[in-house]
Amino acid sequence: MGYVFDFFLAILLTALSYYIGSLILRKSLSVVHALIIGTSVVLLGAITEALNAPMSLIIVVPFPVGMLLLYLFLKESVKTWFMTYLLTLAIYTVFHIVVSYFFSFHSLIPAWKLS
Repeated sequence: MGYVFDFFLAILLTALSYYIGSLILRKSLSVVHALIIGTSVVLLGAITEALNAPMSLIIVVPFPVGMLLLYLFLKESVKTWFMTYLLTLAIYTVFHIVVSYFFSFHSLIPAWKLS
């Protein structure tokens, strides 16, 4: 049950970072689009992990999917997409720092355990 909970929590936190990032720049993604991106990114990371890929691939492989889906769903210029993506990564990193350090939840960035 622990893995399933961690999986869904990772999806929720990932989707939330995309949603908040788009809200801050007033280029709002729908909740459904944010959940699609979050699910895709986390699922791809989980599949990569299940294939016993090195940690670097588990972290790097989901990035292009998240970037592409964000671009497709935003329907904005490359500059706006890039700024939204950078903001999303910053929010995602803050989420990771908080949940990894205080709650020993390392599923967002597995190679960067803070507790």
